[in-house]
Amino acid sequence: MDLVIFLPLLIIMGAFMYFASRRQKKAMQATIDLHNSLEVGDRIHTTSGLQGTIAGIGDDYVDLEIAPGVVTTWMKLAVRDRMVDEDDDLVDEVDEIGDGFEPRATGTEVTDRPNSKTDG
Repeated sequence: MDLVIFLPLLIIMGAFMYFASRRQKKAMQATIDLHNSLEVGDRIHTTSGLQGTIAGIGDDYVDLEIAPGVVTTWMKLAVRDRMVDEDDDLVDEVDEIGDGFEPRATGTEVTDRPNSKTDG
């Protein structure tokens, strides 16, 4: 009787652990792919939030230019992601929209406040 109750619990826990480890492996592989694809001149974010441009790359370290003439050395593991130029994103959006189309408004304008007090 105890086995009948315990077996579904074990199956659910096992499935949860399997999917959690699978997600973690995908994230780790994405990080490894990012580190292998870094090139001099790429703009990056570090795990501590610093933004910089890669000035040099070694096996385990990258040199980041964080201001003109200021170069610091960081471990590759500290690189969180590559920054994408906003101009490139804007060009891609315009290409997707195409000629002759107006961008849609995403916000709403509030013209009247229904809960406001009125002077009477």
